[in-house]
Amino acid sequence: MILSWVIVLLFAVSVLGGAVFGRGAEVSAALLTGASDAVRLGITLAGPVSLWCALQCGMERTGLSDRLSGVLSPALKRLFPRSAADPETCAAISQNLSANLLGLGNAATPMGIRAVRRMRALSGSDRATDEMCRLVVMNTASVQLIPATVAALRTGLGSPRPFAIVPAVWLCSALSVTAGLLAAGIMERFG
Repeated sequence: MILSWVIVLLFAVSVLGGAVFGRGAEVSAALLTGASDAVRLGITLAGPVSLWCALQCGMERTGLSDRLSGVLSPALKRLFPRSAADPETCAAISQNLSANLLGLGNAATPMGIRAVRRMRALSGSDRATDEMCRLVVMNTASVQLIPATVAALRTGLGSPRPFAIVPAVWLCSALSVTAGLLAAGIMERFG
């Protein structure tokens, strides 16, 4: 709700500023260009996100997500000891992490929400647990093996080598997740 008011306020300030300083035409042009760019971005991302959602549904129906949970289970038990004990929560966490590994952060969000809801049900509290915070940190920092969304954006913008960024993405992903987990660990001990 607050974000909606912030957006309306920014819009109003932009329009008023354009009117006061005689740049109304430039503000109007920027608004139309921004709207056009947003639609183009949405269309560019629709393919990879749809592909991943369909793949996720197929993985669930074939039991592949359960197998993936089994493969990720040792790491999940260390990072999420209470939540990994519940198979459904463990599956939601592993689906979230696998979507992030494939660079499809937008598609990871619904699985992350499902995982946090399951974690909340297991904890019996409405307060965020350390494991919930750890999942949010990992989801936000997201280790990416295949930066599919960024590659799709680069392809849509005409890049001849959309996957040329892979080494930089691996390094940044590893560093951001490590820093995030260290910060979460420090906050757990002292917070």
